[in-house]
Amino acid sequence: MIRQSNFIRPSDWSTTEYQEAFRLADLILQKPEGFSHSCEGKVLASLFFEPSTRTRLSFEAAFNRLGGRVIGFSDQGNTSTAKGESLADTLRIIEGYADLIVMRHFLEGAAFLGAQVLTKTPIINAGDGSHQHPTQTLTDLYTLHRYGKLNRKLTIGLCGDLKFGRTIHSLIEALEIFGGCDYVCIAPEDLALPSYVKEKIQKGHVTYVEDLSQVMGDLDVLYMTRVQKERFVSEREYERLKDFYILDQEKMALAKEDMIVMHPLPRVVEIEKSLDSDPRMVYFNQAHLGMYVRMALMMILLGVAND
Repeated sequence: MIRQSNFIRPSDWSTTEYQEAFRLADLILQKPEGFSHSCEGKVLASLFFEPSTRTRLSFEAAFNRLGGRVIGFSDQGNTSTAKGESLADTLRIIEGYADLIVMRHFLEGAAFLGAQVLTKTPIINAGDGSHQHPTQTLTDLYTLHRYGKLNRKLTIGLCGDLKFGRTIHSLIEALEIFGGCDYVCIAPEDLALPSYVKEKIQKGHVTYVEDLSQVMGDLDVLYMTRVQKERFVSEREYERLKDFYILDQEKMALAKEDMIVMHPLPRVVEIEKSLDSDPRMVYFNQAHLGMYVRMALMMILLGVAND
């Protein structure tokens, strides 16, 4: 049984612990009604200091489905931090109200601070700045597990904003725990992986390209992210490169029949909507699976997984 009190970064867990969470999520997915009272009498504090749709609602729906109750906020302006209260003090107060805390914050390291100041209530990092997004990574790994991609050598394309994309940074850290992959980084030079993320790649092999079409046929998984115009140094460079990072019918025609396309969402223009009916596009199911694996995570941290 996992005895981890918090979930702050992907490397908090071993492969064994991830696999245990996946087994529990599989059971919940198969028979969700059997877990509808697992967190009865428990309170989740949902603290979102930064806007979120999928992550916040996924956690809250997950906890409601487990029979628990949810308190919290989705706007920092409605909290005492807007009056100058420190984050540490806010968390200490909320610890007296809740059995589990899930927090998204715009500052890198905020969740780590929470783990330091909380004495009895577990905390889950739902994203801290551009640093980590471990429960999105948990969702991504569970999706790979469900599609039979996790326990074999993968060639995974990481496409888009690799510099600021915390979902990609977290995913690389986790995949290295599982033995690494052949990573194909598809991004303009201005948005390449930062050095501190490159240093985590010890088991995998990395190649860099600018044009997605060059490598499409080599990929087992394509992980798409948004490329935002404002990230580019110049508008001319954006105009030159933008079409390289838009997935369309022409590029998908180059892909393997069993390749899957993932995306942490939200999608803007980087995947053509005409592709949504292609069974290789798994991003909406990916978001759905995230609710079940978050249910497993919260049960584990609350110590009710074997009840």
